[in-house]
Amino acid sequence: MLPAATAAAALPLPPPPPRTKASMLLLPPLLLLLASLAPHGSSADGLRYDYKAYTECKGHPEPALYNGGILRWAKKIKDFRTADQGNYSPSFVLYNMSAATPYSFSCWVKFDGPGTIHVKAKILSLDNAGSQCLGTALVRNDCWSFLKGGFTLTSPSQTSVLYFQAATANASMVSIRSASLQPFSPEQWSQHREDRIQLIRKRFVNVHVSDSSGGRVVGAKVAVHQMSRDFPLGSAISKSILGNKPYQDWFRKRFNAAVFENELKWYATEPAPGKEDYALADQLLQFVQSGDAVARGHNIFWEDPKYTPGWVKNLTSADQLRAAVAGRIESLLSRYKGDFVHWDVSNEMLHFDFYESRLGRNATADFFRTAKRADPLATLFLNDFNVVEVCDDLSSSADSYVSRLRQLADAGVTFEGIGLEAHFGKPNIPYVRAVLDKLGTLRLPIWLTEVDISSTLDQKTQAEYLEEVLREGFAHPSVDGIMLWTAMDANATCYQMCLTDGNFTNLPAGDVVDRLLGEWQTREVLGATNDRGSFNFSAFLGEYKLSVTYLNSSAEGTFSLARSDDTKHITIRLQP
Repeated sequence: MLPAATAAAALPLPPPPPRTKASMLLLPPLLLLLASLAPHGSSADGLRYDYKAYTECKGHPEPALYNGGILRWAKKIKDFRTADQGNYSPSFVLYNMSAATPYSFSCWVKFDGPGTIHVKAKILSLDNAGSQCLGTALVRNDCWSFLKGGFTLTSPSQTSVLYFQAATANASMVSIRSASLQPFSPEQWSQHREDRIQLIRKRFVNVHVSDSSGGRVVGAKVAVHQMSRDFPLGSAISKSILGNKPYQDWFRKRFNAAVFENELKWYATEPAPGKEDYALADQLLQFVQSGDAVARGHNIFWEDPKYTPGWVKNLTSADQLRAAVAGRIESLLSRYKGDFVHWDVSNEMLHFDFYESRLGRNATADFFRTAKRADPLATLFLNDFNVVEVCDDLSSSADSYVSRLRQLADAGVTFEGIGLEAHFGKPNIPYVRAVLDKLGTLRLPIWLTEVDISSTLDQKTQAEYLEEVLREGFAHPSVDGIMLWTAMDANATCYQMCLTDGNFTNLPAGDVVDRLLGEWQTREVLGATNDRGSFNFSAFLGEYKLSVTYLNSSAEGTFSLARSDDTKHITIRLQP
């Protein structure tokens, strides 16, 4: 059953917020709006997931998604608001919440106070006192901000409370409009992904076969073989792959993209001032290019001082540091101009500010401008953690990421790519999709750049969670590539998660990757032309070899499938 729902303002949540006269006055009319809702199977049959999201603050909120879903009764109230002098706000009481059910939540938020604050939406199960963050928004007082998130409960909850929490304790009033909570069955959620894959990762093809005079050829044999995949799915590698043929063969059989784990980082290429060493990076690049894979450049600068070269941290003046970073960009990008499809220019700058704290707020913008001049063909990225992984890290919320991008744009940077590290514990998949929806509104390439699952989990659980993350990323229309952070060192260990053991026998996570790689490519299509001289099929995007035979005539060729809503038409004329 879907949960029946009611709402109250400033419910006594732990720690209990004080109730003011305003919130007490709001309580009685909201409690009158009880809703007994339909069973799971009947309310959402045929319902499609709504990828709609907004990152701009609007003068008026948009209508609720899904007409409010199981909160559809809430549209009878124009505004949910509280004047509590704490950091809590209006709450929805939800009954009979199902386990393993993906819930998508959204609303518009505004607050009455100075500046800008983060507001979290959270779900609290009163059965076990468990609480989780399900979405955030960066909120102002002069316009409405869109909050989108989601959650899946690990166990059923007889009574739950969906509430809002301001990150600033002195937020005087929070208002909510157009609230929506929409459940999907696990089967619906999975089917939505499969439908999206068909739409964005595959394309319909129609092969027309005619004879030398243009007449239709019925019964011609058609064979199609995929030579390469369009979607980049790769892994990190390190120096341990050099000279290791079993490792190299295993990698090349699977991946069409690579990133170096540490070998391009500043502390690796210039451990002492002026003593540059690119030998390992050169060898890794040669290996990647010899296998026709693409390479991401990671990274030019790392804002975390822990990973900044010691000699750089010891520079005593801004002018010395400015000269050092200019030399770093010039040395790295002149050497590898055109070799890397991406550069992570500033790594983890949402969390750290080593360079900007010393060189000023415009330092990052200068890095991007200089890098673009040095390698104009490379796509330049920010890259950070906890954007899709967790909801509670406000430094790297979707809105914080967008705000930082806009600050760079205001400084004259033409921004090009969004890097999401994706180091997961237990992934909240509805939240992941919601964050991708919001970032996707920027119409920039989004890559999951360092995907893994925490080593605190057993290998079977790692594999289960990895599959969910990979399926969600591959199916999302805004994701352009996925990189696994699974480089294996000489001791057969990895940062958090390995795909194989030291003998390159798959671990459970490796089995998941192999199964998905097989599922997400069209190895071979065989058939014959129909009575109209045509053969139709659907195939994953990529490069293909085509052969057609009929009696003593044959033809061969190649074709590319790029992303498009149109059917790809191929005309083959057989010669006698």
